[in-house]
Amino acid sequence: MAVKLKIKNMKKLFVIPFLALGLTFVACNNSSTSNNTDSQATTEETTEEATATETVPGIENVTLSNTWTVEGNDQMKFNTDLIRVKAGEPVELTLKNVGEMPKESMGHNFVVLQPNVDLPTFGGEAAAAADNEYIPKSSLSSVVAHTKLLGPGEEDKITFTLEKGVYPFICSFPGHYGVMQGKIVAE
Repeated sequence: MAVKLKIKNMKKLFVIPFLALGLTFVACNNSSTSNNTDSQATTEETTEEATATETVPGIENVTLSNTWTVEGNDQMKFNTDLIRVKAGEPVELTLKNVGEMPKESMGHNFVVLQPNVDLPTFGGEAAAAADNEYIPKSSLSSVVAHTKLLGPGEEDKITFTLEKGVYPFICSFPGHYGVMQGKIVAE
């Protein structure tokens, strides 16, 4: 009986400090959020602006042009991972599949996505969309523009206009988006 009481008291000794720490954290967190509603709104606006004008490392070394030719190859690589364009003006992009492997095993496309699209989620949905050249119909609102799925020696041209911001691009052929991706910076 005495041993059970000792164990019960020891449990209380261990629980009380954690409980006090938790209450302190909650109290501090609540006071900072309840007094700063205006600063929270300002922080959200600033975050949105920062996202729209995200600084992409190395972009200063990329030529500003609204006409681009991108190549995809059998090593599952695009020849560029950064593209810089002028916002509000038409962008002409040509994708060339310079590989030699068949379209069924190494097809490539170029998909421009909206900012902040979750790439793994989109890539998973795309892998299940073979009937639509790996462009998932359920996620069309995430797609700004895309080329056809290309086999060896084929090319396709697309034209689109972007607002100021940073847009991811990928090849949506199953398994490719993990390495065949980059960013378009519209400034």
